[in-house]
Amino acid sequence: MATIIAGRNSVAEALKAGRSLTKIYMTADKDSRPLRQIKALAREKGVPLEFVKPEAMQRYAPDTRHQDVIAFAAAVSFAVLDDVLVRVQEKREIPFLVLLDGVEDVHNMGAVIRTAECAGVHAVLVPKRRSAPVNETVGKTSAGAVEYMPIVQVGNTTSLLKSLKKRGFWTIGAHMDGENDYFHSSLTGPVVLVIGSEGRGISRLVRENCDILVRIPMFGQINSLNASVAAALLMYEIVRQRGEAR
Repeated sequence: MATIIAGRNSVAEALKAGRSLTKIYMTADKDSRPLRQIKALAREKGVPLEFVKPEAMQRYAPDTRHQDVIAFAAAVSFAVLDDVLVRVQEKREIPFLVLLDGVEDVHNMGAVIRTAECAGVHAVLVPKRRSAPVNETVGKTSAGAVEYMPIVQVGNTTSLLKSLKKRGFWTIGAHMDGENDYFHSSLTGPVVLVIGSEGRGISRLVRENCDILVRIPMFGQINSLNASVAAALLMYEIVRQRGEAR
């Protein structure tokens, strides 16, 4: 089944990234600079573009703010972790992975992928079970970042963490009862940052396979952050520490 990509930025990024698109629908009689850019890119890439009535757009993307444009594409192709790590080694960069453990909200997943792409993360790892689907809502929320960020599907999460630890990775879990706050944790080496769901947090087996659990200090009446916000803070702390270590 084709995946629907909705929204001006998401469709434009899919075209720029060379994603295989079969067709683009655009609301008739709508015109703006972003829509003109999409029209030009579609012509350049040879992607068929049709103008349709607003009712048709609503039928194809009923639960998404489509901004007068949707595209049809094959489902996102998942990356192979070993291939990702080979490319990291070729670039002589320090590996930086993010593992989403039980994140089932598509908006949170999209937001994490967006920040990960901006922060230079090499891949986002998502379990096959207990995980949000990588669908058009994820693509929309990620502002097109799914077109650039390698997404790796994981079978057995704990086995993967054990394997990565043997390869020299430091596994960091975000947890409200962590022994160290993230300001005072060394995050400069090869790292897997583990983000759990908002309700349950990191699962027990995954938590037990983290080298360290770090917490984000809380000073208000609410004792936890949105999962994507917590992930953003931790990702950019890793970026900050690596910058200082150069």
